[in-house]
Amino acid sequence: MLKSKMKWKFPKEQNDLSNLNSNKFSPLIKELLLQRGITSDEEAEEFLSPDLNNLHSVNLLADIEKATERVHKAISANEKILVYGDYDADGVSSTAIMIKALQELGANCDYYIPNRFTEGYGPNEEAFRAAHAHGCQLIITVDTGIASTHEAAVAKQLGMDLIITDHHEPQEQLPDAFAIIHPKCSPDYTFKELAGAGVAFKFAQSLLGYFPKQYLDYLVIGTIADLVPLIDENRILAFYGLKALSVSDKPGLVAIKKVCGISGDVNEEAIGFSIGPRLNAVGRLQDADLAVQLLLTDDQDEADKIADQVQSINQKRQKIVSDIVKEAEEMVASRDGQGVIIAAKEGWNQGVLGIVASNLVRKYDRPAIVLSILPEEGIAKGSARSIPAFDLFSGCMEIRDVFTQFGGHAQAAGMTLPLDNLEQLKTELNDIIHQQLRNEDFTQEVEVTKTIAMPEINEALVEEVGQLAPFGMANPKPVFHIKEIPNDARKIGANKNHLKMQFKEQNKTMDGIGFGFGDLYDHLSPKTEVSIVGELNINEWNGFRKVQMVMQDMKIDEKQLFDHRGAKQFDLTHYVSTNGDHAAVTQTLSSNNTYFDNVHPVAYDTDIRHLKNVHNLFLYDLPQDLKTLQSLIQQLNPLNIHVCFHLNDSVFMKPFPSREDFKWLYALLAKRQQIDINKEAAMITEAKAWTHDKLIFMANVFFDLDFVKIENGVIQLSNNPAKKDLTESEVYQERLNRAEIEKTLYYSTYDELKSWLLECMNDRHTLEEELVYGL
Repeated sequence: MLKSKMKWKFPKEQNDLSNLNSNKFSPLIKELLLQRGITSDEEAEEFLSPDLNNLHSVNLLADIEKATERVHKAISANEKILVYGDYDADGVSSTAIMIKALQELGANCDYYIPNRFTEGYGPNEEAFRAAHAHGCQLIITVDTGIASTHEAAVAKQLGMDLIITDHHEPQEQLPDAFAIIHPKCSPDYTFKELAGAGVAFKFAQSLLGYFPKQYLDYLVIGTIADLVPLIDENRILAFYGLKALSVSDKPGLVAIKKVCGISGDVNEEAIGFSIGPRLNAVGRLQDADLAVQLLLTDDQDEADKIADQVQSINQKRQKIVSDIVKEAEEMVASRDGQGVIIAAKEGWNQGVLGIVASNLVRKYDRPAIVLSILPEEGIAKGSARSIPAFDLFSGCMEIRDVFTQFGGHAQAAGMTLPLDNLEQLKTELNDIIHQQLRNEDFTQEVEVTKTIAMPEINEALVEEVGQLAPFGMANPKPVFHIKEIPNDARKIGANKNHLKMQFKEQNKTMDGIGFGFGDLYDHLSPKTEVSIVGELNINEWNGFRKVQMVMQDMKIDEKQLFDHRGAKQFDLTHYVSTNGDHAAVTQTLSSNNTYFDNVHPVAYDTDIRHLKNVHNLFLYDLPQDLKTLQSLIQQLNPLNIHVCFHLNDSVFMKPFPSREDFKWLYALLAKRQQIDINKEAAMITEAKAWTHDKLIFMANVFFDLDFVKIENGVIQLSNNPAKKDLTESEVYQERLNRAEIEKTLYYSTYDELKSWLLECMNDRHTLEEELVYGL
């Protein structure tokens, strides 16, 4: 058996499909739509066929007309306009949209992105004062500003008008700005989940007086990279934005696609895993201006050079993250009893600590806080990420006094606190987590869409599922579950850290790819059904197309047999987990046996009642009889059995004398009265083509039955021996028994041995039933 790493959540069965027209939608599409809360034909049509005409009117956004009029007035008066953005992919995309729109209108404009390290997030007073000193009369924020009450007051004091466009959560007190364009501050605007780029795009549309489809390629980057729900307007904008990005000839976008290795159609994964992280990397390590320059440049040579710089920065970012993750993992020596993981060190780059925290959450299934220590200031500053079961924001707000600065939401947060408060943070947050959560909450979850059989899987199915794209928040890519026996499995990758399995049924094949699943290879036993969950896609290579499943998790429900028979060296490391007991069985206990702490060495005759929940039973030595092993298996009831037998001297492979052989030897003794084995063994074995072992065995059987006496190698016939059958000899029976043990446990085929062991398990269940129902 192999336990899954995540909790698999299957959907409730949808019994009523009557509201969806069966002639228009396949049963699978109807099921997927119903899981998304879409219950009518009209809703289904809108979802499956996104239409720009279904976008909400920009005029429903509060203050947008007022803000539009103010910008046009500034342009007419040639006032200096500053676009103030953020340093992430959404922020730089928003900045590019707004600058391009203003330039199209002939505005005197520039942009400003704060430095993450020296200025922090959002507008700041110093930047506003600098803008005023340079003659700026109007500031437009994009993807930021909704919490900047102080900065808004500074702008007003300086005589600058401030227009805030943002999508983050409004605070109790809104800034006193000239205008605030924000879906959540607009009662008449029914869709509240636009990204920062989406809000900037809407404002650009109002400014230009038409739908600016030429900026959809910028818009889709911010929308997908910022992980906003891809429903309603976001779905429509992302759908058409991906089409626009696929054919975009903007030099910066051409260049960034090139360094990402993206050609042809661009999908949401290309943004989420390639374009977005590269644009984010710039602001994580330095000023984000370079990312804006890339998006805005009209020169292809310049764009290519900047894209190469961005690529280099991203590679540096990856190395920094990898190094910090490694250091942080070394600090997490044990997670036993820990509700939260806290790692802190001087010199860690603050810009990547959120990524590091995410890595720790995925590995340890615990909320993680990663901090950079600034000893000269006496503070620690960093980021936190959480698990679905724990609201990090609410939990930290209960101990708000621990922090000097704190902000975020349920799953992510940023914080600053005095170094002296680190231990208090760990203690108090641990207490809160343990009060709220159970052990099973410290496990990742995967939402499984549907269980399907191999014959159902083909390219048409994958293309059908693709009708629901683009996938993202609130519209996740379907995760399917299959349970099949792989006909092939192997480790792949330069470091052999990935797993590839092939499934085949009714002339249909499918590959299962598990990135980072290489360690599970050793947990696959022959002809065993495995359950995997993952996303289906089509792998195309050299013009050959094949359906594959990218695995998210795997488990095996049945008990397994692992056959290591004959191996001189066997490494337990691959199989011994940190939870549960394991047992290694030898004939006799020896102080020379070295095992892991939770691997218990036991002999066949020792008391094993203390062992519970045995995950793996390692059988090193053959038992004296099969019933002893049967009893041991029934008592331990292990999840998996590893047979590690190694024979140096096999009884089964030695020839067993026939009754005629015994008769001939006895007749020789009767004729000669005695035989000197030391002198005559070679002559006898050569004459009969026997082995020396065979001759000695027959002599010992005769001795055991009192047929002969043996002294100093001389066999002498006994006087008037009692008549006995050969089978009455213990020596004879022991050899038969040993041969049967070897035949059953060592020389049997894998299938034969597995069948015998499973029968032992079944006998245990039968015994349990008899005990229970007999009482």
